Amino acid sequence: MPAEIILQPTPDAAALHQRREQLAAVRAALAERESELAQARAQLKAFEGRYLRQVGVLYAELDDLEARIAEREVDLYDSDAARRRARESRQRARETHDAAFSEAHEAPEFDPPPSLKSLFREVARRIHPDFAADDDERKHLTLLMARANEAYSRGDLDTLQRMLDDHREVNAAIAEEGSSAELLRVDRQIQHATRDIARLDAEERTLLASEISQLHRDAEAAALEDRDLLTELAAGLREQIAGARYRFDFIDRQIAAHGR
Repeated sequence: MPAEIILQPTPDAAALHQRREQLAAVRAALAERESELAQARAQLKAFEGRYLRQVGVLYAELDDLEARIAEREVDLYDSDAARRRARESRQRARETHDAAFSEAHEAPEFDPPPSLKSLFREVARRIHPDFAADDDERKHLTLLMARANEAYSRGDLDTLQRMLDDHREVNAAIAEEGSSAELLRVDRQIQHATRDIARLDAEERTLLASEISQLHRDAEAAALEDRDLLTELAAGLREQIAGARYRFDFIDRQIAAHGR
């Protein structure tokens, strides 16, 4: 009876198998990082909405009062310094008002330029999940399609162009068939996914360094002590508003007394 022949994988086939496992791992890590960042953005957006409703509107009211005080001081003192303070205070009040009431403003109707529409259609045509060869590829393309949709909604031409360039680079790497060409294609995909993870890490660092993120961390720390930081901030602002109203009335009385 002849001995059983055991075929050993070729070096290229073994390397390709290893690279595909690496690609699957890095794509899984990329999907996890995108999910984590999306959750962090949503959490901060919800907290920012609460902050604007509880605290931001009070800052807007206080800054408007301070601007009105500065404008009345122009009538009282009639100096260049008073006029400069009034201009600066009113500008600050406008900025605070716009920030506090931004959620209440209706978002402008999204009207993407033809260049964005054309680029998005080209990207979608190349990465749509319907073109996937297997379930793993379908999951990856679904992730890419979600990223493309988000970039389109933001008007982000750079991200869409990068996605299209990535697709072209990967496909240009396989001008001929065979395991060597496939190995090159998988290597390019690993490079792209690794780069995207680094990009997400940078975005997360920027997000965590923002003022609203720091305030959110402070609010979470206060909650561990059974305190509501936003309620405390609002209470402090109401006291400042009461003081500003008193000062405004006082200046009005001074102006009336001087006949201005």
